[in-house]
Amino acid sequence: MRFSELHMPDAPKIVVTPPGPKSKEALAIQAELESNVVSYPKAIPLAFEEGKGATIRDFDGNVYIDFFGGAGVLAVGHSNPEVLEAVSKQEKLLVHALDFPTRPKLDLMKKLVEIAPGQMRGNAKVFFGGPTGSDAVEAAVKLAKVVTGRRGVLAFEGSYHGMTSGALSLSSGKKFKENYLPLLPEIHFAPYAYCYRCVFGKEYPGCGLQCAQYVEHLFDDPHSGIVDPAAIIVEAVQGEGGSIPPPEEYIAELRRIATAYSIPLIIDEIQAGLGRTGKMFASEHSNTTPDIVTISKAIGGIGFPLSVCMCRKEYDKWTSGAHIGTFRGQCVSMAAGLAALKFMEKNDLPRHAAELGRRMLAQLKELQEESKYIGDVRGKGLMLGVEFVKDKKTKKPADDVAREVRKRCYMKGLIIEMGGHYNNVARFLPPLVLTEELADKGVTIFREAVKEAEKSL
Repeated sequence: MRFSELHMPDAPKIVVTPPGPKSKEALAIQAELESNVVSYPKAIPLAFEEGKGATIRDFDGNVYIDFFGGAGVLAVGHSNPEVLEAVSKQEKLLVHALDFPTRPKLDLMKKLVEIAPGQMRGNAKVFFGGPTGSDAVEAAVKLAKVVTGRRGVLAFEGSYHGMTSGALSLSSGKKFKENYLPLLPEIHFAPYAYCYRCVFGKEYPGCGLQCAQYVEHLFDDPHSGIVDPAAIIVEAVQGEGGSIPPPEEYIAELRRIATAYSIPLIIDEIQAGLGRTGKMFASEHSNTTPDIVTISKAIGGIGFPLSVCMCRKEYDKWTSGAHIGTFRGQCVSMAAGLAALKFMEKNDLPRHAAELGRRMLAQLKELQEESKYIGDVRGKGLMLGVEFVKDKKTKKPADDVAREVRKRCYMKGLIIEMGGHYNNVARFLPPLVLTEELADKGVTIFREAVKEAEKSL
């Protein structure tokens, strides 16, 4: 398929200075009716009406290039026609069936086991629970506790695993959890392989992966304060933490340590999985096989809510009914997910993401050389991060610059979002059907926004 056919042909197109009057009216109604917990529209004050591919139109007729993609949900693009066709067919047959076998469920499970990472391929069990990524994380940790009989979990600085109580316990961001303590007990955090801000003051590759050595120390030293946990949970590429790809051997080393200490390794592929980083699963970059893998976001095809876990067959220690969820039989979401996976395979989206990501990364690194505020550019595939700093030597975070760049981007017709430890990282998570033309236009807008922000601050 020619990906250019999936998008609005005139993107970007700004006909009214954003936010336009219709968006402002919609935002005012939202503010009156919806809880203060609303987040994204407070930073990007727009109301959206239509999306196609990697483009999205607001209430006022402005058309934007979408480099955010629903935080990684829209891997095959807004309103992908092949997914819509599958959805339409399924809606007329059956929508909900709890955990009874249905055709879309059987077909989706077969496909997931067929593409599972590493040694899980052809040797995995699938289970569903609630429809969000948080639900998948909760289920994965519950299973690890069943398997081991232990209770603690080791997570990582910069991690984000969700907003339900257990998943939030495993997420490192203070702003998310400081008002809700205590959460789950015996959750410990180790430094991630965030090479730009190494907590050990080392530089890769001369560091000898001291961050991984530290994890082994925690389990090896009887006085580290950590009892062997039920699981290690890690993102193979960190998302909300700032689009951080670790050295490939880092995840493999965590696998070795987990095996050595008989600790299940949960790899969270909710954002990085399903083609986003140039492999179907991000763990495949290091040839690492998880014991349990969590999947959501892109598995819903074009935004239908769905989450799933896969585990090695020997880890399937559930008893009947030990983990349930009303929407684990959402047939339409499963039909959408299966259609999306078929579309990914037919069009080799992981390869496309890898190639286009390299092109964009090269352009962004050129911009880094020109900019006084861009300290680091990084990423894998179409999961990219640009970190803004006040000074490239001190690396003091520049969240004000990042916010100004985001604003100038949407004013010019590009949607991006922020993340990172200090909310100073511009994050690109465009649909994987992005074309070279739209990618180049988007990076050009970003470049202009950075230049303008630097002059204004």
